[in-house]
Amino acid sequence: MKTALHGLLLASALFIPAALAQNADPNSYPEPYTEIKGYFKLPDGRHMGSTSTISSDSKGNVWIVERCGANNCDGSPLDPVMEFDHDGNFIKAFGAGELLFPHGFFIDRNDHLWIADNHNNGKIGDDVIEFDQNGKVLMTLGTPGMAGNDATHFHEPNAVAVAPNGDIYVADGHSADVQQPDGFTNKNQTPTTGNARVSKFDKTGKFLLSWGGHGSDVGQFQNPHCLALDTHGNVYVGDRSNNRIQKFDANGKFIVAWTQFGRPSGCYVDSKNNLYVSDSESHEHQGYGHNPGFKRGVRIGSAETGKVVAFLHDDPDQDAEKSGTSNGEGIYAGKDGVIYDAEVGQKAVVVFKPKT
Repeated sequence: MKTALHGLLLASALFIPAALAQNADPNSYPEPYTEIKGYFKLPDGRHMGSTSTISSDSKGNVWIVERCGANNCDGSPLDPVMEFDHDGNFIKAFGAGELLFPHGFFIDRNDHLWIADNHNNGKIGDDVIEFDQNGKVLMTLGTPGMAGNDATHFHEPNAVAVAPNGDIYVADGHSADVQQPDGFTNKNQTPTTGNARVSKFDKTGKFLLSWGGHGSDVGQFQNPHCLALDTHGNVYVGDRSNNRIQKFDANGKFIVAWTQFGRPSGCYVDSKNNLYVSDSESHEHQGYGHNPGFKRGVRIGSAETGKVVAFLHDDPDQDAEKSGTSNGEGIYAGKDGVIYDAEVGQKAVVVFKPKT
């Protein structure tokens, strides 16, 4: 089915150079979608927790990994990994006691589920786990329950992506601010601690290389919050605290940086090399001001040129200027053009269907 968005993307790829994208009003693009809330039907007595993760498998079933009805699974008996059919009907769940703070999610070409667990409690977490669709653990990257910055440890891994050849990429380092002994951060200090890198492993889990480091120069990160891969093998990193998407080749060579997609929390590239970026934090609330001039929502454009062609207002009824809460972070687009937006603060998943 051809939609208005497909026409816009085609036009942008053919006629509009990427440099012009940054000159447009970042909040005034077309919005050729209809928003649907409450699409996913949870089991009786269960409610959605915070989630920044969503994807679908080869059968078209949709998988959501949420934080056990809250914003943390520590001590919870609930299964955080949930499978739904294409109509939003619940199928099954697993993962109780195996995940602490699921943050990033990817389904590979074998329908295996890769989940980045962003926190640790000394026993689990700060790792990336590969599951089969029945919840069997197939591989673990990192050292469960232990933070670090070498080839066998992560500290706050944010995202994971798997290339068709099996190469694994992990975005590592969530805190853009100094980490305090009590686990909280001080936003008035200069970032000096924690990881800020992307690591690459082969299909067996062997460490190959990493790149990054704290900063705002080319190839550096302050919060590598999301990952995406295009059909050419290029790697897209949502460098959230620097308000930009950075594009690299498969071995970390810098290609380009784009600010026109907003402050990226989630990113996804589809099989047509369309880039979807969820901006959950841009607003100007005093004390929580990020990326002035940009509104929160989902920006869609070309991964080839960087041209933005559509903007979906993310939960416009939420008064972000006063609340300071986070909207959609996880982002995924199905083959049918349906967009799934996983919200942290609202503890919900919003579905956007193309207008015909």
